[in-house]
Amino acid sequence: MSAVDPKLLEILVCPLTKGPLDYDAKAGELISKQAGLAYPIRDGIPIMLVDEARKL
Repeated sequence: MSAVDPKLLEILVCPLTKGPLDYDAKAGELISKQAGLAYPIRDGIPIMLVDEARKL
């Protein structure tokens, strides 16, 4: 699994809440606690689509 650029992680926000995201490197996801969603990271690219997110 490719790592995500730390600078990219600093500027990304949840598309639903515009709130902060937590990076879960082990699961390969960006977590939005406010929205209760986990956005997948595929080949080092965060997939910031609500339809692709997993409910927590």
